Amino acid sequence: MIVSTQRDTALTRNQSLVLEALADAKGPLTAYAILDQLRDRGMRAPPQVYRALDKLVADGMVHRLESINAFVVCQLPDCGSRETMIFAICSDCSQVTEIRDGGVGDRFQAVAEQAAFSVHKSIVELRGRCAHCRAS
Repeated sequence: MIVSTQRDTALTRNQSLVLEALADAKGPLTAYAILDQLRDRGMRAPPQVYRALDKLVADGMVHRLESINAFVVCQLPDCGSRETMIFAICSDCSQVTEIRDGGVGDRFQAVAEQAAFSVHKSIVELRGRCAHCRAS
């Protein structure tokens, strides 16, 4: 699968392989699951995967889901420009939906300002069941 990146960033071979593995995945992948998939393509050690993931996350092409310590490809354009990211994670099928809602970020910013705190980034993870799993 060819993955379009949201920035004009030149990717290394390892970064491209990791991004492709995530794009082809049916759900979030851990770093070790990515490594297992890419062993036959030359990736042999966890640091190779982690370095690639670090760069892809920094460039806004991939997101780390903190609650499940896994990674997904960014689904929304100009993602790196947002302070708040919202993910709906299905507990049954592991589908992840990235949601854009500026109001949530504005509310977080207001709460932070009341505490004299400056927010650089916030991540909200909603856990539950997707519409498909609820219907089955």
